Amino acid sequence: MAAFERDLRRDMADSARQGRQELGHTLATFQQTLVQQSAEATRTQNTQMDAFGQQLALLQKSVSDTLSQQLSGLAESNARRMGEVRETLEKQLAQLQASNAGKLEEMRATVDEKLQATLQARLGESFKQVAERLEQVHKGLGEMQALAQGVGDLKHLLTNVKTRGIFGEAQLASLLEQVFVPDQYAAQVATRPGSKNVVDFAIKLPGKSETGDPLWLPIDAKFPNDDYERLLDAQGRADAAGAEAAGKALELRIRLEAKSIAEKYVEPPYTTDFAVLFLPTEGLYAEVLRRPGLMEVLQREHRITLAGPTTLLAMLSSLQMGFRTLALEKRSSEVWQVLGAVKTEFGKFGDVLAKVKAQTETVLKTLDSAETRSRAMGRALKHVQALPDAQVPGIIAFDKDFDTDPVVDKP
Repeated sequence: MAAFERDLRRDMADSARQGRQELGHTLATFQQTLVQQSAEATRTQNTQMDAFGQQLALLQKSVSDTLSQQLSGLAESNARRMGEVRETLEKQLAQLQASNAGKLEEMRATVDEKLQATLQARLGESFKQVAERLEQVHKGLGEMQALAQGVGDLKHLLTNVKTRGIFGEAQLASLLEQVFVPDQYAAQVATRPGSKNVVDFAIKLPGKSETGDPLWLPIDAKFPNDDYERLLDAQGRADAAGAEAAGKALELRIRLEAKSIAEKYVEPPYTTDFAVLFLPTEGLYAEVLRRPGLMEVLQREHRITLAGPTTLLAMLSSLQMGFRTLALEKRSSEVWQVLGAVKTEFGKFGDVLAKVKAQTETVLKTLDSAETRSRAMGRALKHVQALPDAQVPGIIAFDKDFDTDPVVDKP
């Protein structure tokens, strides 16, 4: 039994070993076959891919050739059609050019005729206007020559000191006439008592001194044109040194004139404590104002105020407004006095009105009593028949002036 089992185990081991050997041989054979089939499939696939690439190349070449042929045909067709269109356009353009040339020739002829007529008319009018303008220019030149002569005469007049003084006084008088009435200012006034020096103009201020004389505001016109002309000439030549010297000379002249005015014409309480130095041109006034500190020095040392035409006009207008304000204040006091008198008379009128009211009340009471009696008489005669109006005069005799008609208030 044991031997049988050993034999059986040996047989089973031999059979298993033989089965394993056969299985390994079979697997080796299957693996070799599988490798061979895989290689064959790879070769077949490569062969098919090469064939497919050749077919694609042939198809691409065929398509390219077909497209090239079609494009060539389309290009030839387009070229042929473009040629036909070009020929048609050239024919139409030639016809249009010919038509336009004819129309332009007709238009040119028409325009030439109209331009010729218009040009002749315009030239005639232009020559006429030029002749008129030349005549006006000739007249203007004559007027300019006369004006230049007048300017020369004016310059010649202004070179005279006396003439310049008259010019400044005339301009000052014109400004005063524009603002004041003749009673508010005076010319050639000796503002200082006992002095023979007379100022050009003086304004009467609304105040009087102890002697009853008016209070004067002196205004004197000065025109230092020589110094001013030298200054303008130096500035025009860009001569700084000459302009500085002329400016200093002008400043010194203004200082001397201000000092002279203060000494001759300012005398409080107969005058104001200041005077006005009038410069007749705005250019001269502006040049004097440009001098540093000159205005302050004149006001501080000499009590002189500078004024040009515009500045003086504003100053005079301010004074005139002040005069009007004072006049209004004076009139307002008079009005208050009249109102006081009216108030007194109104009190008296109230008393009289009270008396009239008392008398009126008495009359009203009497009328009420008469009306009461009249109503009593009416009630007593209530049952008496009234007669017609025509029968009454025969029974009762009325005075001729007695009016029996009812009284009606007339408007």
